[in-house]
Parts: sequence; C-alpha cells; structure tokens
Amino acid sequence: MTERGIQVIVSQYGDTPMHALESYVSMEPQPRPDPGALGPRDVLVAVRSCAVGWVDLLMMSGQYQHMPDPPYTPGLEFAGEVEAIGSEVTRCAAGDPVMIDPFLAGPRTSGAYRGGGFASWVVVPERAALPRPRGLDFDQACNLLGSYETAYHCLVARGQLAAGETVLIHGASGATGLAAVHVAKCVGATVIATGRTDAKLEVVRAQGADHVINSRAPEGSEGVRRIRDEVKALTDGRGVDVVYDGVGGPISTESLRCVRFGARYLIVGWAATPFVAKGRGQRGAPNVNVLPTNLIMMKGLDVLGCPTVIATQHDRSIRKPRLAKILQWVEEGKIVPHVSRHWALEDFAEAMNAKWTGQFVGGGVVRPPVGRS
Repeated sequence: MTERGIQVIVSQYGDTPMHALESYVSMEPQPRPDPGALGPRDVLVAVRSCAVGWVDLLMMSGQYQHMPDPPYTPGLEFAGEVEAIGSEVTRCAAGDPVMIDPFLAGPRTSGAYRGGGFASWVVVPERAALPRPRGLDFDQACNLLGSYETAYHCLVARGQLAAGETVLIHGASGATGLAAVHVAKCVGATVIATGRTDAKLEVVRAQGADHVINSRAPEGSEGVRRIRDEVKALTDGRGVDVVYDGVGGPISTESLRCVRFGARYLIVGWAATPFVAKGRGQRGAPNVNVLPTNLIMMKGLDVLGCPTVIATQHDRSIRKPRLAKILQWVEEGKIVPHVSRHWALEDFAEAMNAKWTGQFVGGGVVRPPVGRS
C-alpha cells in the first residue's frame, strides 16, 4: 500500500492574500516521497506542525520581497519527525524530532528544497533539519525561529536595547510582537505593549509585558487613540527609549510623540497597511507609508529599518550569535513561544483567515494528518 497525505498548493498569485486564498489555493493529495530517491544529504520529514504565518499570506499575492514561482506549497516554518535520511546524513536519524531552518528550506528559498510545511511530508537538506530544542513541543518549535530572530535582530542588533531602558512595542499580540515582548524582558527592559483589544492585551500582560495600552480609536473615529499622555505618565514624563513598530500607519505618527529625545525608532513591518505593494506579484509601492520628518528631526530620532531576512542575506555572520542567544534563552526557560490556536491542515483556509483578521494571540499552527494508506 502506498502511503498518502495531503498538501496545500498555491496555483497563482491573487490580487490580495484573501483573493488568492479564495480562488487559487487548494488541497491536493500527496504521495509519500520515496526514501530510496533521496539525495545523499537529504532528509525526509513527516510534518507534525506548521506555523500559520503573515509572510505566507503576503506571498500568496506576491506582496512579499521573495516570490516563489507558483505552483508552490506554503508554510515557511515547520517541525516534525525524521522518517528517512540519505546515505551521507550524519546529523540526524529516523525518529528524531526536528525543526526546519526557514533560511535553508521552504518557500522563502529557491531550488529543490522550496516545499513548505503545509504538507504531510517535506524533503529538506540535512543542514536545515535542526534538533527540536528541549522543552519545546512541535507547535512551539515551529513558532521559534522566524519570530524570535526578527525580534532579536530588531531590538538587540539594530536597536541596541539595554537593561533598564523602556521599549514601546506595537502589535504585541501577534507572533512577532509577542516574541519582541519576550526578548525585551530577556534583555532586562521595561515593556509598554499596545494592541486593539483588552482581552488580547491581558494575555500579553500575562506573557510578561509590564504595561499594556489599548490603542483602538473611539467608536466612530479613524486611526488610533491618542496614547502619548499614558506613555509619558508611565515613563515619568520622559518618553520611551525605543519603539518597535511592526504595525505602521496611524500608530507610527502617534509613536513619535511618545519618545524621549534621541530615541531609536525601529521599523519592523506595516501590518496595518499590508497593501503598500501591488498585488499579483507586480513591483512598485503605490501606497507607500510616510513618516513626518519634522517630528523625526525635532526629536533627534534614529530611524532604523530592520529587515531581518534581507540583512542576514547581506551578512550571514550576524545569524550565528543571534541563534546561539535565542537557543540559550530557550534552554534556560526564558523563552517559550505562545501558541494559542491549532487547526487540522484540512482547515488551512480557516486558519489563514484567522491569522489575516487577527483572531488569535501569538502563534497559530496547522497540523497535517499522519501519512495514511
């Protein structure tokens, strides 16, 4: 009997992620890859959990900087069990729990290993199959690298956040935002976290934020609520030392009024304005975000772009110490990714819609079925 699983296929780009999800993304049968056909350094992984990621959504409409040519299987970050190995593999063995390095395999890469984790099986190169850290399950492991490497690169490598400083973190209930809360606390900083619902912010507080602020605008108003006075009160009138902005849009301008003179402003993303770029993979940014240069100048700000993947591609040496520190914090129990929702892979559309509309805090995952006859 031939074992069969399932996989998600993106057949072409949509105008928007939701358009792609509705029109061009489908579930298809997947036969188990033949272990006898593995290359000498290949590893066959049975996927047990795959993160539901914002980047996967943007890729579906070609609105991310890397565009895998359709058809392709999404799922940047996944974890699972080794089922078979090539003849020259020495770093892992059948049965080992592993997490997959998204810099070396998956849809953000090219070539033979670009298959994503929305599938029952994936073949990856040996060096991409990293040991699952002790203390983490598959759901947590597949929510570790992308979010925490981003948070570390932005806050520590770029922002030079130090113990005793105060950081304002926007979008703190998202996977990367919550990772930023955890990293900031590992560094010894005070965290002021913002979000748009009290219920989510209570989870963020329980996850380590020192203070939380609901930035949702009053009913009938546009933009965001004025938060300057609250931030200044929490910092004895001084303002924050660092802003971690993964949201963009109106909250960015409001943030510039919440900082001390000479603060560092970290541009991490623009989740509030996802359609900066054209859809269907067209180049150009017709809806480019704008920051007020007068406030930047008068506050003496350092505005720092923080593209983690691009920066790492330009300088591979920055990754080794970053990974070492993150894994050290995991080993010490200081970092445990918060995963609040999970779905069967068959319900991938519901999971991705929940991610797009911000229905859960921290990480969410899809779990493929175990291979079946």
